[in-house]
Amino acid sequence: MTERLEIIRPDDWHVHLRDGVMLETVVNFTAHQFARAIVMPNLAPPITTVEAGRAYRERIKSVVRGELNFEPLMTCYLTDGIDPEEIRNGYAEGVFTAAKLYPAHATTNSAHGVTDVKNIYPALKVMQGLGMPLLVHGEVTHSDVDIFDREAVFIEQVLIPLMKDFPALKIVFEHITTADAADFVFEGPDTLGATVTPHHLEFNRNAIFQGGIRPHYYCLPIAKREKHRLALRRVVTSGSKKFFLGTDSAPHAVGAKEAACGCAGLFNAPCALQSYLKTFDEEGALDKFEAFASINGPNFYGLPTNTETIILEKSPVRIPEAILVDDTHVVPFHAGEAMAWNLG
Repeated sequence: MTERLEIIRPDDWHVHLRDGVMLETVVNFTAHQFARAIVMPNLAPPITTVEAGRAYRERIKSVVRGELNFEPLMTCYLTDGIDPEEIRNGYAEGVFTAAKLYPAHATTNSAHGVTDVKNIYPALKVMQGLGMPLLVHGEVTHSDVDIFDREAVFIEQVLIPLMKDFPALKIVFEHITTADAADFVFEGPDTLGATVTPHHLEFNRNAIFQGGIRPHYYCLPIAKREKHRLALRRVVTSGSKKFFLGTDSAPHAVGAKEAACGCAGLFNAPCALQSYLKTFDEEGALDKFEAFASINGPNFYGLPTNTETIILEKSPVRIPEAILVDDTHVVPFHAGEAMAWNLG
């Protein structure tokens, strides 16, 4: 039985760090575990310019603890009217690593998102030429499409045509939640990859309704049926290079979660690696974990793997019940629970 793992220090290829006091509170949970992180741009207002991306990066760096070696990788929020030259300049200047497609009204702070993917075709043409990855929140938002079907419909109505029109464009299908997406990426071209969250590997949609409404299990894309959870576990532990770590850690103050119209998102940063390891351990695939966590992502993005290593040991660690943020708190994933693995 494996009791100790030494792996290349991982990266988080999808995280929400927020801003202001929330940023100051949550960023070091990510920086403690990961060398780099793809930072989502859905602030209010969103990050749509090079200047805004550079300023946000500096705000992040200013609150990372001095002993932590952490690099935030910034993304550009795509809008219907995004200037392709802003993307070109941001990539050339090393400010933007990727650009993010939010369908309008798909998730938190996505009101400025794209209403029709063809509106951003000029930007996608530039990105394809640069080799700059497109990150997609893969859901349609039509009112006549059931929330549990939005990812599958996105594949058929948006992603397949987009890939046909831009065959060389690197695309990350982010936080996938269905067998449809898992199979589509697994069988797709090398230009297509996917991130998978720790929570979508751990629970299905039943968790949201056990004993009543449980808002801290509500995220978007929403958790699906058990068959979809099992499909995700199968592909991430398969050894396929197409799948890599992206926590989608998304903190909200408790009052915003436990509300009549609560916010979507799980704050999993305090236990991200432990949660992923729980899945790989249960699946008998610890030997596949380093590639998923530390190698597949950099390879897809065309970046070097990290040189530093970390050690994870089977030594129980308890996750806090709450993380204080100013005069409120955030409830983390696995709050109050003991996790089997610990990051030394």
